[in-house]
Amino acid sequence: MPPTMEERWNKIVLWRTAHIKDRQFMLLLALLIGVLTALAGVLLKWLIGQIEHLLTNHFSITGANWPYLVYPVVGIFITGLFVRYVVRDDIGHGITKILYAIARKKSYIKAHNMWSSVVASSITIGFGGSVGAEAPIVLTGSAIGSNLGQLFHLDSKKMMLLVGCGAAGAVSGIFKAPIAGLVFTLEVLMIDFTLGSLLPLLVSCVTAAAVTFALLGTGNLFEFHLTHAFSISRVPAYLLLGVFCGLLSLYFTRVMNWLEDQFRRIRKPWQRLLIAGPILSILIFLFPSLYGEGYGMIRLLLNGQSQADWNQVLEGSFFYHTPHLLLLYLAGIIVFKVFATTATNSGGGCGGTFAPSLFMGCVSGFLFASLWNMIPATLNSQPSTLSFLAPVPENNFSLLGMAGLMSGVMHAPLTGIFLIAELTGGYGLFLPLMIVAVASYLTIILFEPHSIYTMRLARKGELVTHNKDHAILTLMSMDSVIERYEEQLHPDDELVDIVRQISSSERDVFPVVDDAGKLLGVLMLDSVRHVMFRTELYHRLHVRELMTPCSVRLSTNDPMEVVMAAFDRTKAWTLPVVDNEGIFVGFIRRSHVFAMYRTMLHDLSEE
Repeated sequence: MPPTMEERWNKIVLWRTAHIKDRQFMLLLALLIGVLTALAGVLLKWLIGQIEHLLTNHFSITGANWPYLVYPVVGIFITGLFVRYVVRDDIGHGITKILYAIARKKSYIKAHNMWSSVVASSITIGFGGSVGAEAPIVLTGSAIGSNLGQLFHLDSKKMMLLVGCGAAGAVSGIFKAPIAGLVFTLEVLMIDFTLGSLLPLLVSCVTAAAVTFALLGTGNLFEFHLTHAFSISRVPAYLLLGVFCGLLSLYFTRVMNWLEDQFRRIRKPWQRLLIAGPILSILIFLFPSLYGEGYGMIRLLLNGQSQADWNQVLEGSFFYHTPHLLLLYLAGIIVFKVFATTATNSGGGCGGTFAPSLFMGCVSGFLFASLWNMIPATLNSQPSTLSFLAPVPENNFSLLGMAGLMSGVMHAPLTGIFLIAELTGGYGLFLPLMIVAVASYLTIILFEPHSIYTMRLARKGELVTHNKDHAILTLMSMDSVIERYEEQLHPDDELVDIVRQISSSERDVFPVVDDAGKLLGVLMLDSVRHVMFRTELYHRLHVRELMTPCSVRLSTNDPMEVVMAAFDRTKAWTLPVVDNEGIFVGFIRRSHVFAMYRTMLHDLSEE
C-alpha cells in the first residue's frame, strides 16, 4: 500500500529536523514569509485600486456624486455575505486577533486568514469603506507565519516568532518601511523576543521591503519634499500639536469602542447593516474624502503649496464652491472619521485603523497649523514680537500629525516615528517627529493605559506585555495546570468510605460535592489521619463532620494572575477550581504552577 500524503510529509519534516538546524531553518522560513507577505500586500493594494478606479473614475469634481450613497453599502453587504457564507468566521479586528492567538492559542491562527482578509478588505475598501488595508494584511502575514509553523510541527515559541515575522513583513512590505515593521512587532504586538530572535524578524522585514520595491518601485508611499527645516522656535507648537493629537487619539479610541459596543448589542447582521450602512453612505456623500483609505488626500496635504492646492480637498463635495469653509470641512472630517470607520466594520465590512489613524493625523496636523497661523492676526500682533507664534508650515505639520495620531491610537511612539519617517522620507524632521509622538503618547496614557488593539484583551487578562512575569502568566492557561479528579466524596459518606478512598489513591486532598457535582468543601488527609484507624468510628463519623469549607474557589475563567494572587493571599498549597455553575473541575497545586512557570521562563529567555 503506497504511503499517504501525511506520511510522506512527516518524512520530510523528520529529514528537515535531522539535516537543517533550527536556527538556519527559522531564517529560511523568515525569508519565505517576507516574500509571501509582500506579494499579499501588493495584491491587496492592486485589487483595491482596480475596484476604486472602476467605480469612481467618472465622478465629477465640481459637485456631489450620488453613487457615494450606494457604493459603500453595497461593499459592506458583499463583504458580509462573503464572511458569513464563505469564510464562516469572524475576521475583523485583525491585530487584536493576533494578540489573542499569541496569548491564548499558542500562536495558532486559522488557515483561511491567509487569504480571507485580502478578499474581504479589498471589496470593503474598493467600494468606499472608510478603513485601512494594513491591519488585514498584518493578520494575513501572521497567519502565513503561523500556518508554516504548524506545517512543520514547530513548538509554540517558534510559532510565536513566525507570527511576529509575518506581522513585521506585512508592515514592512505594504508601507515600504522595514524599520517600522520591526519596531511595530516589538512595540505593538509586545512580544519580548531575545536578541537571537531579532535576526529572523529583520530577514522578513528586509525581504518584504525588497520584494515590494522590485514590484512597485523604490519611491516612498507618500512623496514629501522638505521646504522648511527644523526650527527651535517651533518647539512650543510641536509640543501643543502632540497634546492635540493625544486628545484626538483619546477621542478616536473612546468613541470607536463605545460605538462598537452599541453595534454589538444588535444581534442580527442585517439589522446592523441597516443602521451602519446609511451612516457610512451619508458621511461619505457629505465628506467624499472619507471614501476608502484617504491616501489621496494625505498626498495633497503633504505636498500642497498654496490655498488653491489645498482647496482640491473639496472636490466632489457640496463644499466645492465654498473654499472659505475648508477648515470647517476638515474639522468635520476629524469628528466624523471615527463614525465612518466604525460603521464600516460594524456593518459587515473588513478593515483596520492604520489608515484611519494616518488620515486623521494628517488632517489634524494641517488644521492645527492653519489655526496656529491665525493667532498673530487674532492677537493683532506681528509674528516677530512673539517668535514662538511665528507661522508654521502646514505640510510639515500634516506629516507630524500622522506620527502623533498613530502614536496615540496605537500607544506606539517608536512605530509612529519610524513609520512616518520611512513613509515620507521626512528624516529631516526626525526631532519634531519624536517630540510630537512622545507628547501625544504621554497625553493619552494619562486617560487610557491601553491601545485600541489591547484594551479589551487587557480587561480580560489575555494580553501579553513586555513585563516578563505578566507575559508568562498570560501565556499559561488554566486548563494546563488543573489537576483533574475522579475521586469525589459526598457529605453523607462514612469514615469507612473515606478510608477506602484514601487507600486506593495517592492524593492528600479530596473534593466534597453534592449530588449535582457542586463543590461543598474539601477533605484533607491530615483531618482524618488521627481517626482513620479507629474502626469503631467507621460508621459513626461522616464526611460533613471532617470536611473543611472552601474559603477560596477558583473559576475556570480566571486568569493566572488571579490564581497567583489567591495563592499569595491564602498561603494555601492547593486550591479548588469550579466552572461557571459551581461544578467541581479539579485542583490547582502551587508546586505545579511554579514548575510550569519556571519552564516557560526558561523557554522565553533561551536564545
